[in-house]
Amino acid sequence: MAGHSKWANIKHKKSAQDARRGKLFARLIRAIEAAARQGGADPDANPTLATAIQKAKDNSVPKDNIERALKRAAGKEGGGAEYEYVYYEGYAPSGVAVYVECLTDNKNRATNDVRTAFNKNGGNLADAGAVSYLFARTGLVLVPADQVEEDDILLAALDAGISEVSLDDSTYTVRTEPQDLQPVRAALEEAGIPVPSSEVTQVPSVIVPVEDEDGARQVLRLVDALEDCDDVQNVYTNFDIPERVLEVVA
Repeated sequence: MAGHSKWANIKHKKSAQDARRGKLFARLIRAIEAAARQGGADPDANPTLATAIQKAKDNSVPKDNIERALKRAAGKEGGGAEYEYVYYEGYAPSGVAVYVECLTDNKNRATNDVRTAFNKNGGNLADAGAVSYLFARTGLVLVPADQVEEDDILLAALDAGISEVSLDDSTYTVRTEPQDLQPVRAALEEAGIPVPSSEVTQVPSVIVPVEDEDGARQVLRLVDALEDCDDVQNVYTNFDIPERVLEVVA
């Protein structure tokens, strides 16, 4: 959990400064469209959609873009596509497990792109089930530790569904069941506690330490290559790279 939380914080900071913001926006909008098509365009009745919209807002996606995505999903505006989730599993260098989530309207393209990323960056694509058992779908809420105490978090949202609170550097990571993510976030915000980021993600049960710079570079290079694929929504891993090494290579 500690390694995952550390990387979640880094990823949040990285995405906020990402020069490829257009690609990030496209992924977030695609997730909104897919959620709305599958569960309806009302976020109050569709928790998956509510989470997708909140994640888009956290990453500064304009309101107009979100509204157009909802209209396309509801058939009120042209240009929508039929997306499906596809998952790929494999290993990065140093024995790191990699679980890739794609949302695509062309499965063959997604498969080819993911396979190429693995092959060109020292990874190995594996059969279904090879690493997915190492990950559990979990809600994570990030709260700045310099503005609140752990007791404040628990008092505000324990009854809403908090499973665990951990401190990682300057951030509290609040863990929930996926269906409790939105209620926990709402309870925290109602109590005046700032929430810069929340999402449903895949948390690894086993962490693989990668302590040398070369190994860290190889792992991160594969992750970056996968994230560059147009159909990839998320890349989940179970590595733990020490802070001193991340400062050099990340």
